[in-house]
Amino acid sequence: MTETAVATAQGREVVLKTERLKKAYETKTLEPIVALEALDFEVFRGEFVALVGPSGCGKSTLLSLIGGLLAPSEGELTYCGQRIDGPRPEIGMMFQAPVLFPWRTTLENIFLPIDVKKESRSDHRGRALSLLETVGLTEFADRYPGELSGGMQQRTALCRLLLQDPDVLLLDEPFGALDEFTREAMNLELLSLWDGTGKTVILVTHNIQEALFLSDRVFVMSPRPGRLTCVVESELQHPREIAMMHSRSFQDSVFEVRRLLGVA
Repeated sequence: MTETAVATAQGREVVLKTERLKKAYETKTLEPIVALEALDFEVFRGEFVALVGPSGCGKSTLLSLIGGLLAPSEGELTYCGQRIDGPRPEIGMMFQAPVLFPWRTTLENIFLPIDVKKESRSDHRGRALSLLETVGLTEFADRYPGELSGGMQQRTALCRLLLQDPDVLLLDEPFGALDEFTREAMNLELLSLWDGTGKTVILVTHNIQEALFLSDRVFVMSPRPGRLTCVVESELQHPREIAMMHSRSFQDSVFEVRRLLGVA
């Protein structure tokens, strides 16, 4: 634990913390649009948290604030006790679109952040190949994005993120555009990687079942301006299997989140 880390009474390290966090967007002709308001929460090291809420409630805005891509209008946002005032190497982000360069092979796309930082590919080659093997893409290392399925492209984007070895993974609906079967496979892949690395993960999703299946806790947000209305804990044990989603307790949790969102 770092000297600046914050520990709770239970001894769990607080990695991310917000206090009265607010984000408002200025407009030319109208009053400012308040995306987030009075947001207070803590995320612990190694925890998997999912954010759910209606469209426009500020979920993606919150990820951009944590990632240092946006600045808060009011309040505090900290990583291990240090104020987030810009992008940090300890915090990585993955979006819904894989954003792969079509002229780069799978392996070359994974090396992109290494190239941007002008570091030696050879120093990271072993880990890159290991990640490819973990997600089943070893045979596709020299293929181009146009030769990959949607799931393969997302696996490539996930490897690119993990090669940077961030402490916190911010995932903004990374599997939203995939078909149901590929999405389930990617969910299991993500859980396996999370179990093996102990990373802290924050996932934005509109899929309530996905949120409850993947996460330790689900943060339920209100319509704009986004506030944290409730936290629902997942009762599923690890390791998790798709069949668990058919249990009565799981379905009860899904109904509870739907009720909190007003869609039951």
